[in-house]
Amino acid sequence: REALAVLLAVVVLAAAAGEAGAAKGKAKGKYRALFNFGDSLADAGNLIANGVPDILATARLPYGQTYFGKPTGRCSDGRLVIDHLAQEFGLPLLPPSKANRSDLSHGANFAITGATALDTPYFEARGLGAVVWNSGALMTQIQWFRDLKPFFCNGTKEECKEFYANSLFVVGEFGGNDYNAPLFAGKGLTEAYKFMPDVIQGISDGVEVAIASSLLLTYLFARCQPRLLMYGMVQELIAEGAVDLIVPGVMPTGCFPVYLNMLDMPAHEYGARSGCIRQYNTFSWVHNAHLKRALEKLRPKHPNVRIIYGDYYTPVVQFMLQPEKFGFYKQLPRACCGAPGSVAKAAYNFNVTAKCGEPGATACADPTTHWSWDGIHLTEAAYGHIARGWLYGPFADQPIVQSS
Repeated sequence: REALAVLLAVVVLAAAAGEAGAAKGKAKGKYRALFNFGDSLADAGNLIANGVPDILATARLPYGQTYFGKPTGRCSDGRLVIDHLAQEFGLPLLPPSKANRSDLSHGANFAITGATALDTPYFEARGLGAVVWNSGALMTQIQWFRDLKPFFCNGTKEECKEFYANSLFVVGEFGGNDYNAPLFAGKGLTEAYKFMPDVIQGISDGVEVAIASSLLLTYLFARCQPRLLMYGMVQELIAEGAVDLIVPGVMPTGCFPVYLNMLDMPAHEYGARSGCIRQYNTFSWVHNAHLKRALEKLRPKHPNVRIIYGDYYTPVVQFMLQPEKFGFYKQLPRACCGAPGSVAKAAYNFNVTAKCGEPGATACADPTTHWSWDGIHLTEAAYGHIARGWLYGPFADQPIVQSS
């Protein structure tokens, strides 16, 4: 299976290279604004906007060292996918929505570390209230967007509709933290699979309800039903005239040092070439397959709205199987920043008692040689490859920027 993946990757990348060359010139000026929703893969500082908790290691160096020279609240050594997208479009980096005195004329970033697709009561009802760390679920991010709408556009209704129609909305990734709740609680994949229909339904309905009328929006908020509010994440966006959305899937869970360090699996469960845990990657693949199927069903219903699937899974697998194509070392999944755990798992460079930013952890000399930054999140280099794959192919079911 891995050999086939390599062959397919070579063919797809070669074909995409020609398309990308023709499309790159069209990126600058394509959008007037970007709006981003999500979790720690896209948080640009919302978690620390109101102060930095003493225990928050991601707000310390070496986080942010590569591009910013200081920690910014991003869970990486530098820029995230959304940052790369903004720069490719010739836009400034999006300010975190919770930051004061920000220029919001080009959009905002609502993503926040710990965000989930499902609201906290969902986890509390399943005995996971003490496990999930939810600092801004879908419903909360909707409200942040609504609160700031006058700062994005205060013209006529038609002017604002045109503004949103010339903006790109990045809705996710969502789901990773929802699944982390049962997995980190030791409940295993069997329990995590039970969450999947609700997570997928929440994302799917959020996109579909997004295309409903503003009358339905008023109804949903008037009723204040949490599940309906969760479904309405994108509703407000398209009701205001948004026509371009990208909805990312999840990454291959079984390739990340945090899980590789935590789990003890039989030898046959590890990929011969990747070193990733097969059944955990299968779990992520199933989530993404369901999400793509849900988006495919939505497109014919709404032909005037472009709904793109953004792929996080394939590039990470390719980083493992073809690291040299991206400038990464060929090695087992290894965190650039961290500390060795047990002797048997030292290669992963992840230690729960000495995580990146904590005493005892150090960063590798050159983060551009690693795709995993801290064992949980990616390096700036990896995010850059993914962003370009979303923009020009092949890491999206249709490139954001078309060559023709």
